[in-house]
Amino acid sequence: AMWLMLQQEKPEDFVISMGECHSVREFVEKAFKVVNVDIVWEGEGVNEVGKDKKTGEVRVKVNPKFYRPTEVEFLLGDCTKAKTDLKWQPNYSFDALVKEMVESDISLMKTNPRA
Repeated sequence: AMWLMLQQEKPEDFVISMGECHSVREFVEKAFKVVNVDIVWEGEGVNEVGKDKKTGEVRVKVNPKFYRPTEVEFLLGDCTKAKTDLKWQPNYSFDALVKEMVESDISLMKTNPRA
């Protein structure tokens, strides 16, 4: 998509998205699933934690600094213009993106544990 944008005669803004809506919770669950960990949620708001279902170990905590209690419930990127003008189509699934991100972080941690 980026390459296609740079090929345009006139600079324009494009939204590049999958056209799907996913929550942070869903991202976390899928990311841990890549490493065979099931997450269960306890608590609410800033006190919510995600625990390893098998061990009970807290794996996810809400950082109060970044907590937004009035966050919008639904954000969805509209990539219609990119599809129409650039003849672009998303070719990554959400699951594939999450898996690639987790595997990349694992690889990084193996080569640079302080990263």
